[in-house]
Amino acid sequence: MAMVSGGLAPIQSSLRVGLGRVLIVEDEALIRETVALALAEEGFEMVVADDGPTALEKLLGSADGSKDAIPDISLVILDLMLPGMNGLDLCRLVRHRGLDVPILILSAKGTEMDRVVGLEVGADDYLSKPFGMRELIARCRALLRRYRSKDKSAEDTSALRFEGITLHPNECRAFLNDQELSLSPKEFKILELFMGRPRRVWSRDQIIDRVWGYDFMGDNKTVDVHIRWLREKLEEDPSKPKYLKTVRGFGYRLG
Repeated sequence: MAMVSGGLAPIQSSLRVGLGRVLIVEDEALIRETVALALAEEGFEMVVADDGPTALEKLLGSADGSKDAIPDISLVILDLMLPGMNGLDLCRLVRHRGLDVPILILSAKGTEMDRVVGLEVGADDYLSKPFGMRELIARCRALLRRYRSKDKSAEDTSALRFEGITLHPNECRAFLNDQELSLSPKEFKILELFMGRPRRVWSRDQIIDRVWGYDFMGDNKTVDVHIRWLREKLEEDPSKPKYLKTVRGFGYRLG
């Protein structure tokens, strides 16, 4: 018996594209197909699974490594009563493996304790059956907004910026005026050091300690070589640097 209530007027999906890839895990075919169709009409790309092990494989890949996980799943809609592995165990395992994807539980169990248990094992929202399709879609959109806002905030917090240079430490990527730079690991670490403290003067020995480590046994002139390489990638005229400046008798600074 279907436990989905509420209708939805047809929507031209071509007008709403790129909203995200949604995995719906539901063993009741009518509910699974109804939800999938409604979200597809909204512009979501749908992936379906009718049992726990299949869903786990789609999220994390097969245990023997023969199958990769489906990439870029933005949201999971998860029934609790599933064959093979129940939804609570699936949710708990996904969180244990460190997968940070929003999870919306659908369940015929709607008591306060059921909702608390679902949220405590790692779900982000809980919707009791029967449910209205418009409410489901609204909750999906709200979860995606929340996660995307969190990701943007984390990215903005971690990114280092100085004038035209942007450096993303977590991604090991750097950009100059929106053009990605090709940096060696040591060049990247030197730039990250400078961008963490713009206009601070760093001596060669300080740079070696921070980038190469205290046990470095080479010549500290290697810093000059790497600075020269960085200037060739950052400066319009490396002989008249705008960013990486020499402070004679002391060392180098950014800006």
